[in-house]
Amino acid sequence: MAGQKKSWEKRLKGQPDPKTVDFVESLSYDFRLYKYDIAGSIAHAQMLYEQNLILKDEYNQIKAGLLEIQKRIEDGKFKFDKTYEDIHMAIEAALVQKIGNAGKKLHTGRSRNDQVATDIRLWLRDQIKSISAKIRSLQKTFVKMASKYEQDIMPAYTHLQRAQPVAMGIYLLSFVEQLDRDLTRFENCRSLANVCPLGSGAIAGSTLPLDRKITAKRLGFADISYNSIDAVSDRDFAAEFIFDCSLAAIHLSRLAEDWIIYSSNEFDFIGIDDKYCTSSSMMPQKRNPDLLELIRAKTAGVLGELVAMLTILKALPTGYNRDLQEDKLHLFRAADAVVASLDVAKAIVSNTKFNTRKIKSSLDQGFLDATALAEYLVGKGIAFREAHGIVGGLVAFCESKRKKLADLSIETLKEHCGLIDVDVYDSLGAENIVKRYQTEGSAGLKQLAEQIVFWNKKLNA
Repeated sequence: MAGQKKSWEKRLKGQPDPKTVDFVESLSYDFRLYKYDIAGSIAHAQMLYEQNLILKDEYNQIKAGLLEIQKRIEDGKFKFDKTYEDIHMAIEAALVQKIGNAGKKLHTGRSRNDQVATDIRLWLRDQIKSISAKIRSLQKTFVKMASKYEQDIMPAYTHLQRAQPVAMGIYLLSFVEQLDRDLTRFENCRSLANVCPLGSGAIAGSTLPLDRKITAKRLGFADISYNSIDAVSDRDFAAEFIFDCSLAAIHLSRLAEDWIIYSSNEFDFIGIDDKYCTSSSMMPQKRNPDLLELIRAKTAGVLGELVAMLTILKALPTGYNRDLQEDKLHLFRAADAVVASLDVAKAIVSNTKFNTRKIKSSLDQGFLDATALAEYLVGKGIAFREAHGIVGGLVAFCESKRKKLADLSIETLKEHCGLIDVDVYDSLGAENIVKRYQTEGSAGLKQLAEQIVFWNKKLNA
């Protein structure tokens, strides 16, 4: 193999500088596309035979040779030689060495431009399928956890200040909602990527009678691309995939941020299993949520891949340009980071416990019932803005007396608003409030029970 020239070397004088070989090669990372390159080549060869462009025996030799090369790669017995630049040329060179002249016919009507565009789309379909399955698995883990804490309450926060009481499971299901949107975006990206560019050639198609649609059908594509110029240079789907990875990573990062805070001594809301923590090389008491911190950090890398991908695309002239070789670096790194983060997030969520006793003991802090009291006054016919002011005054009064709203006597409450009656105490206290939420999608216990049923049905469909 080492003695074989590159496909384009006869056009140029002399041998390429070793620096050129090192700089243009992508085999060190695009070798991951080997099974997609081989699948595309077999489908292409079968079409060539059916269009009488190669003989049946040649097609059989090509197919058998490619399958044997795939097995050698999977068995770790294939030597990747970077002088062949990329996975396409490495496989083709091995095929020619193995079966001779028939292997040289494989590239008939094909360019590496449409070949790599096909390989990436095939890879992306499988990658999205894998990521989608991991997202579903994490969603199920959250729903299971929500069911475990179906009767428990916690404070919700805005501006990192205590806001209103919520069913603990509703908090957990908020991540299920985010992940579901991620899933929708990935599936939409899969649909956009599921068109076959093979047969578009280098940029203008081919004068040979290629049957593009039969090749696309054999590779499981929904359709073919209909503009050869766009087909070889389209990487919109790649940018969208990395964007989808970025949002999924951001959602995981927000979870990580919450649980890093909640696991601190100051909060002590959750206990993360020691299997997913580390300690300090100096401070023996430390129990650090390092895996969550790394999920948070990996998000920065995924965002960087998105910026890099968009920057590659923003200034390209029409048609294929070698800049696009770099797309795979950013695709692979973004996918790897999200896959790893999803796996770790599921493991952590599955092995984390909420400190419900600790949370319950502090539910009376922060005036979580203030908004419910204002809405109680609305029910008495007071305009909300006026009710807001009345409750604000009551909160200030309570702070000066170191009391809770529920501690105030009916007489004191009436001094602030004469319309308040003894039924007001049904609207005070976190436990009362989570039973009184009425709006669909709110954070009450009733709504939680309904949402658990909904998500179990949807996720197990």
